[in-house]
Amino acid sequence: MGETTIPILPCRTLQPVLDFYTALGFDVTFHQKAPNPYAVVERGGIRLHFFGMKQYDPAASYSTCIVGTDDVDALHAAFRAGLKAAYGRVPTSGLPRIGAVKDTSHGVRQFLLTDPGGNCLRVGQPISEDLHHRPAPEGTFARALHLAALLADSKDDPAAAARAIDHALRREGEQPTPTELLRLLGLRAEVAARLGDEEAVSAALARAEAVGLTDEERAAVRAELDRLADLRAR
Repeated sequence: MGETTIPILPCRTLQPVLDFYTALGFDVTFHQKAPNPYAVVERGGIRLHFFGMKQYDPAASYSTCIVGTDDVDALHAAFRAGLKAAYGRVPTSGLPRIGAVKDTSHGVRQFLLTDPGGNCLRVGQPISEDLHHRPAPEGTFARALHLAALLADSKDDPAAAARAIDHALRREGEQPTPTELLRLLGLRAEVAARLGDEEAVSAALARAEAVGLTDEERAAVRAELDRLADLRAR
């Protein structure tokens, strides 16, 4: 026996959603305008169905699904390139948007992709056989980054994530390592953009620009540096 699960996701109107997925390299394999708006997009082993609802509010959406891959970094790079070609930039806030690639506390390396319909795809690759959440790290700044990432992505509470980062960076007597600081500032800029706080975005970007990194450290935070470049180019 062979079984397949296919999500059916809502949107207000189909065309912006189809244009978005086309930019990501998907093919529209079915498009019905009447009697009920309905469409299907496919890319490799990913198949998504959509239906239109005139009264649907994408900004209030909780719709989500998980997309598994064996090369999350390559898929993220391909999606970023497609979005930049289609939109002239990589969208980092509002709808649609794409997040940075991150190693989560539950053994998955993933990024979040939210389409114009407000549907969030959690695109991930297991990096551990244990998919239970790990305890928070012991270090002050590693712990702050862990908490802020959970608040921003799992809880969808960017304001609380911003407070957690600001609290950590105001601590006296302790200093983060350059990579910890770069990661904290990258996430701070990201959540500020989601909150529409342009002053905080600019402040975080300026501070991140001043962080001195060795070549080895730059390689370790390559995803965060790409994310900062996306935020500067908005």
